[in-house]
Amino acid sequence: MMPPRRLALVVLPLLLGACQQNAEGRQPTPPPAPVKPPVTDVTAKDYVSPPLPRAHVRLKDAFGGVHRVEVEVAATPASRERGLMWRTELAAGKGMLFLFPTEGMQGFWMRNTLIPLDMLFITSDLHVAGIVSRAVPKTFESRSVGAPSQYVLEVPGGWAEKVGVRKGSPVEFEGVSGIEIVP
Repeated sequence: MMPPRRLALVVLPLLLGACQQNAEGRQPTPPPAPVKPPVTDVTAKDYVSPPLPRAHVRLKDAFGGVHRVEVEVAATPASRERGLMWRTELAAGKGMLFLFPTEGMQGFWMRNTLIPLDMLFITSDLHVAGIVSRAVPKTFESRSVGAPSQYVLEVPGGWAEKVGVRKGSPVEFEGVSGIEIVP
């Protein structure tokens, strides 16, 4: 026979273990892992952008042809700041259209942008004010065309030259009129 004190040292841990099981005989569920707060810096690689509105931009080339680009529309300060950062590709026929509340001198930089882009600056009366061709990725240099614009279309680098879109080319938007432009 085991002395009572020694018996208590053996039985007590068994009783404590049994108390930690639930009615079905399973171990209790561990507490959930702490939730990581969402990233709020729109320029951070792991920032999760909300889905952007989609639309189309039609541009006439120097020879009378029309080229249609499917675009994501950046109409808020956060979406305009994020732009195409961290994208590793931009397919032909795709782009991003930046909408600004008023016409003015727009400047764009390529920080955290990994692919070369053409930037087509578009006036409020929907003509190409100028083009920055093949903007070099991952740079802080501000790019502008030295003329006022209210919209900027970013497409894959070299696209404008390839299709013949030039300064002065007319532009049409499809599906943009209902999108609110946030200052």
